[in-house]
Amino acid sequence: MASTTFHFAKRSVLTLALAGLATCTLLAPTAALAVAPAQVKTQVPGFYRMAVGDFEVTALYDGYIELDTALLKNATPKEIQTLLARSFVNKKGIQTAVNAYLINTGSNLVLVDTGAAKCFGPTLGGLPANLKAAGYEPSQVDTIVITHLHPDHACGLLDADGKLAYPNATVRPAKADADFWLDAAIAAKAPKEAQGFFKMARESVQPYIDAGKFKPFTSGETLVAGITPIATPGHTPGHTSYQVTSKDQTLLILGDLIHSYAVQFPRPAIAIGFDNDSSKAVPARKKIFDEAVSKQTYVAGAHLPFPGIGQLRSEGKGYGWVPVQYAPFGIGR
Repeated sequence: MASTTFHFAKRSVLTLALAGLATCTLLAPTAALAVAPAQVKTQVPGFYRMAVGDFEVTALYDGYIELDTALLKNATPKEIQTLLARSFVNKKGIQTAVNAYLINTGSNLVLVDTGAAKCFGPTLGGLPANLKAAGYEPSQVDTIVITHLHPDHACGLLDADGKLAYPNATVRPAKADADFWLDAAIAAKAPKEAQGFFKMARESVQPYIDAGKFKPFTSGETLVAGITPIATPGHTPGHTSYQVTSKDQTLLILGDLIHSYAVQFPRPAIAIGFDNDSSKAVPARKKIFDEAVSKQTYVAGAHLPFPGIGQLRSEGKGYGWVPVQYAPFGIGR
């Protein structure tokens, strides 16, 4: 009897001990989470990498601009608000990304556009830091091709001290764009609100001109093997898109053919107030978009939501946007 009582008592004590341990285990995480660490409140570095054949393309985030919806043309305010609401976009303004693209061909390191630096305020200018986070140095870039000389694409040519941000690079804009933005007579006749654009364009490229590193190209000229300029005038007189091709894969870098994915994909006839000549910009957009749909080509936009890369499909009288899926480099295409 005594032995039975002892074993019963032993089991009871063991059961109580295990129950207590389980209770402590369950309560421990709750106690540990009572005071969480401070929130980090920063985003990951702004770069995204993908393969185009043997080329490595890195999207680089410079920042964003808040655009007034009143800039969108060829549609009523109600139509624009309906399109924005359809994509859950802020109806008061359009948060427009500013993206650039770094292409490593294996022989050249080519940067397509340079971001805004500090020309447009504190929400921009992140490209140099993101380029370094992506594993490259500005001094390694040997060629810079410019879609057009608007400040959010060209101001980043200079560093904070006004010196060459890319000291070993040659800058290649289309001659038609350089001739327009660097012409003092044209600038003098421009509307007052556009004067600053001309001034910033001149200041951004002058150090490269002085260093003999500014070489505008003409139609049909080869810039870098595998990177072909495509004239898409309208947004500016010499606005240029770039076709990047390696093996059997192609990426079309659109520049400013589109500013609002929520509005201009479903309604490509809608223009923006920044267009120098919307009667040319709209047809140029439709032509490139139709080509991208028919060939199922990837496209990249300077003002599409980062990384700004994806594909288009026909959707009614417009286009549907299918953003690239995040994947390890070289996978998922």
